Amino acid sequence: MPRRTLWLLGAALGLGGLAVALAIWLRGPQADVVQVQRAPLVRTLQFSARVATLSRVDIGSTLTGRVVQVLVVEGDRVQAGNALIQLEDQEWRAALAQARAAEQQAHAHLTGLRSSGRAASQAGLAQAEAGLHAAKAALARAQQLVAQGFYSAAQLDEARRAADVAQAQTNSARAQVQANADAGSDVVQAMAQLEVAHAATQAAQARLAQATLRAPTNARVLVRSVEPGQIVQPGKALLSLALAGPTQLVAQVDERFLEQLRPGQSAAVVADAFPNQRFAARVLSLAPAVDAQRGAIEVKFALATEAPAFLREDMTLSVEVETARRDSTLVLPQTALRAPPVGDQAEVLVVQAGRARMRKVRLGLRTLGAVEVLGGLAEGDTVLQSAAGVQPGAHVRSRVVDWTPAASDPAARAEDAGSAIFNTMGN
Repeated sequence: MPRRTLWLLGAALGLGGLAVALAIWLRGPQADVVQVQRAPLVRTLQFSARVATLSRVDIGSTLTGRVVQVLVVEGDRVQAGNALIQLEDQEWRAALAQARAAEQQAHAHLTGLRSSGRAASQAGLAQAEAGLHAAKAALARAQQLVAQGFYSAAQLDEARRAADVAQAQTNSARAQVQANADAGSDVVQAMAQLEVAHAATQAAQARLAQATLRAPTNARVLVRSVEPGQIVQPGKALLSLALAGPTQLVAQVDERFLEQLRPGQSAAVVADAFPNQRFAARVLSLAPAVDAQRGAIEVKFALATEAPAFLREDMTLSVEVETARRDSTLVLPQTALRAPPVGDQAEVLVVQAGRARMRKVRLGLRTLGAVEVLGGLAEGDTVLQSAAGVQPGAHVRSRVVDWTPAASDPAARAEDAGSAIFNTMGN
């Protein structure tokens, strides 16, 4: 081929390539775009929680004594009244027997006063009154005989003394009858002695009962700090019990997310040790005050079903709370926003006739990856997936990519609960 022809052909090819390059430049750089579409949108919060016990009690002895038997081990579930620890009680049993004997003696004494004692005092009074009557008759005869000169004054004095003695004996017998009456001093004293003996018996029974430490209510044994043969004293905790009741979860949530939380919201819970055994819960309550030192608020959860068998007190869990949901709404990826929203207003770049056009939009629900569009866009509009590096009015070549909001999966997105208790994340 002649050289001139080759030169002309090369020039033609160069001009063609230049034209193609110019056409591509005029069409602008290629950019990924997404179409505004309707889809479900769920906003969640993820944070760590722990299993909380409604109440804990320490069990200790009120007596000093030697432990004979410990009837429970850590982890045992006990019912109200179940024996937990038995102390040596021979001395207290003997004291109770002695107190009961004293009470029986006092009771017998009171019964005697009210029966045979009362009859004896009445018989004594009758005998004294008869003696008094005889003494008075003898005194009257002595006075007559003295007047007639048959008795001396000394004999009259003896008769008068005998009458006085009989009168005193009668008064004493009458007082004894009164003392043996229901309101009499002897009976009242005997009743008081019986009450004292009864109180001593009750005290001995109470002391003996304290030798057996029992569960105050249904509970589970958390800590056992005593063994048989050990000498225990009042004030020392021997067992720690978790009282039975509804299992609750407690979380410390950053106060920034307080506005999103409400009692009754549903939550998905997963334990790090059992990632395949998720269970449901609900927000039970929010603390009325914020912890000023940590900037966190305490949130309590109640289980929606029976507590799983693997739950343990103070176990750390990952909780994901559903704070808002839209079953079907217009959605865009967060990356489509040109700048952080100001209130509910934001800007996006819409592709129209090969150019990027700025559009103001009104936003609703927001998550980490998506936003709800309430105004400014219609379903099917094409929006730049990322506005970085593109100016309004620039030529762009659209490449549509598929995009949908990520589904919530608490198992796949669960945090390391042990290190994230203060790193609450809004999804």
